[in-house]
Amino acid sequence: MKFMKLGSRPDTFYTAESVRTVYCEVPSDLIIEVKGTKYLLHKFPLLSKCLRLQRLCYEISHETSQHQVIELLDFPGGTEAFELCAKFCYGITITVSAYNIVVAYCAAEYLQMTEDVEKGNLIVKLEVFFNSCILQGWRDSIVTLQSTKAFPLWCEDLGITNRCIESIESKVSSHPSKVSLSHSHSRRFSDMSCTGTESQRYKPMIKGWWAEDMAELGIDLYWRTMIAVKSGGKIPSNLIGEALQIYASRWLPNISRKVKANRGRTSDSDSADEVSSKHRLLLESIVSLLPSEKGDVSCSFLLKLLKAANILNASSSSKAELARRVALQVEEARVGDLLIPSLSYSSDTVYDVDIVLTILENFMLQGQSPPTSPPRSKLRLERRRRSRSAENIDFEFQESRRSSSASHSSKLKVAKIVDGYLQEIARDRNLPLSKFVAIAKTIPDFSRLDHDDLYRAIDIYLKGHPDLNKTERKRLCGILDCKKLSAEACMHAAQNEKLPLRVVVQVLFFGQARAATAGGKVTNLPSNIKALLAAHNIDPSKPPATLSSTTSIRADDQWSVSGLKSPRSRTSTLRMKLAEDDDFDEHNMDPDGMGRHSKLKAFCALPTGPKRMFSKLLSINRSGSEKNY
Repeated sequence: MKFMKLGSRPDTFYTAESVRTVYCEVPSDLIIEVKGTKYLLHKFPLLSKCLRLQRLCYEISHETSQHQVIELLDFPGGTEAFELCAKFCYGITITVSAYNIVVAYCAAEYLQMTEDVEKGNLIVKLEVFFNSCILQGWRDSIVTLQSTKAFPLWCEDLGITNRCIESIESKVSSHPSKVSLSHSHSRRFSDMSCTGTESQRYKPMIKGWWAEDMAELGIDLYWRTMIAVKSGGKIPSNLIGEALQIYASRWLPNISRKVKANRGRTSDSDSADEVSSKHRLLLESIVSLLPSEKGDVSCSFLLKLLKAANILNASSSSKAELARRVALQVEEARVGDLLIPSLSYSSDTVYDVDIVLTILENFMLQGQSPPTSPPRSKLRLERRRRSRSAENIDFEFQESRRSSSASHSSKLKVAKIVDGYLQEIARDRNLPLSKFVAIAKTIPDFSRLDHDDLYRAIDIYLKGHPDLNKTERKRLCGILDCKKLSAEACMHAAQNEKLPLRVVVQVLFFGQARAATAGGKVTNLPSNIKALLAAHNIDPSKPPATLSSTTSIRADDQWSVSGLKSPRSRTSTLRMKLAEDDDFDEHNMDPDGMGRHSKLKAFCALPTGPKRMFSKLLSINRSGSEKNY
């Protein structure tokens, strides 16, 4: 770090009886008061270099007092800055560096220590040092810019702030080898020149070498500097995203703990609100600097910003922008990232499911339709007259197919994430059924290759909400496709007493239908499916065309067959469930006027003929329109 020394005399300032004075054979004839501190000084060395002091002394020259007292109320920098200028006037050695050049510059400008008063005055010396040394060094520019926050108006008028920002922007856009770095930075880049693993380890640091140092700036100066860097157009967007992540990790750590701690202090509500407003400004500034391209910022970082925005009660525009950006790459998210705490007074839920619903809706809006291929006949006609333009069209078509395929794969990933998210929020007793169903339905049916995870979420919700009535349980289970359940999930669902009877029957039906389509080769089925059939007294060696009416389904919360107990009568179990299910809606009637629950009652009432019952259930499930029994 560069520094400049001015003057050659030793320091002769001392303190006596709370008054600062300078050792000299000539008695002092001037008293200057700065920030409550009095200085007993001499007119000649000070007035010969400070035009402002000349004018002030002239204004009070009519006083008969031997000592003239000048009070500088609004002196920038206080006693430290004034003493620096006073020592320069006396010829005492002073040292100027990036840490005090701003305060010295402002103080000298206040005292009007210009060339009009004396040649080689302090302002011109500071200006030369600032341009030739401070602005040429990377670390000096950062430190100087950081110190301007103490005197923002002075530094704006003097052009110090803008020149520091321009200097930093030019260095960021240059290669590190062309930038005058500090000793620590020089060592870092010298290690990059070696070969092997060491050079590979430091290789990523070359591109974003400036981010760590710039993170020391306050948000106002950082925002202006990043705007200048982005306007330059020489820095890739992904590096800007990494720099923003470094800055946020430094200034927004554990924001939820801080806000909760501040909210718990009722006596310090004003200070807590001030802290929250500062963090809110910082967060919204970071959001405004985010690169526009997809993938320039990780989805995890965006969701962390969204959590902080929720906690800090940021503006709705900032939340909406973050939700839109998350939707573009939500397939990269983890379930834990989506668990955004809800601090709204209008909602008692643990997590903010509304913002996640907004993210998923935006994700589905930007998805593309499945790929389609042109007609074969048209391809044959065009095959003979293929030209360069036709090849370009085919290339564009292949690109559209590729992007559509990528969109479809993204939906498959998001479906797994959503099902995992549903399992987490299902434990919240205050979560309304409507929001649970709405989130589950945002994902199209083709995106779920299986419904095991969705069934697990439904089962957790049923356990956490035992007060659901039968209509609500039917609505909840309406999002479940029993055809997409695995044998293990079917085994658990068949014994789940919390499920509506219709779902249990569908699970048994589709399990039997899958076994029937296997061509009677039940013995080749996995052991867990054989165990399921054996639990219902079905012989795996025979074609599975019957539904046993002599066994029951006992609920078990585990996903294993090891906890199954001896079966009871299925007829009694189904009758009990039908008795509980008597409040089916009247509009769910078949064309023959007979309700579906009445048909199920009739099936269960048959003491024999399981093949007949199975065929009747199959006919109802397929068409629901046959009237002859």
